[in-house]
Amino acid sequence: RAGVPLLVRTLSLRAVLMIATAVAARLGDSDIAAHQIVLSLWSLTAFALDAIAIAGQAIIGRYLGAGDEKGAREACRRMVEWGIGCGIALGALIILARPLFIPLFTSDPAVKDTLLPALLVVALSQPIAGVVFVLDGVLMGAGDGRYLAWAMLVTLAVFAPVALLVPSLGGGLTALWWAMTLMMAVRLITLWGRTRSGRW
Repeated sequence: RAGVPLLVRTLSLRAVLMIATAVAARLGDSDIAAHQIVLSLWSLTAFALDAIAIAGQAIIGRYLGAGDEKGAREACRRMVEWGIGCGIALGALIILARPLFIPLFTSDPAVKDTLLPALLVVALSQPIAGVVFVLDGVLMGAGDGRYLAWAMLVTLAVFAPVALLVPSLGGGLTALWWAMTLMMAVRLITLWGRTRSGRW
């Protein structure tokens, strides 16, 4: 039963990714091809940032298990700083390394033209992602799975209509990835608010 909230959270996140892919497919062949490349790189950076989240989960659990709430908050603050720093570094790496890794994925000029601005959006969003992953791990370590489930459902409810409007508004893949950035921003707001509230 304790795992049900985390299952809801994970399914909601998967729903976000499925909606994004479905929308990209409606935008055209070049867009869906570029989207898969961007999503692969986004997932790769997510795995890197998730390392901090996993560490945070263990550290926060240890502090709270020992009844040291002050220590838990200090550890949370330090990990948020790490998340921001790693996010900035990953964003810079994406921008600087684009000429190197894009040819590994595609030689199609249309896909490249679609890919480049979307990658820039992903790069700019990495500091947000860094904090989101850290706070996700912090709240998992605090055993706050039920809140994580509700927060992700709220995020899905905000993201879905915005993403589904992208094709009709003619925004293209870059607009879709701005919608993905909005999704991460909503997660940041919900997770930061919970962490600051002290109810975890």
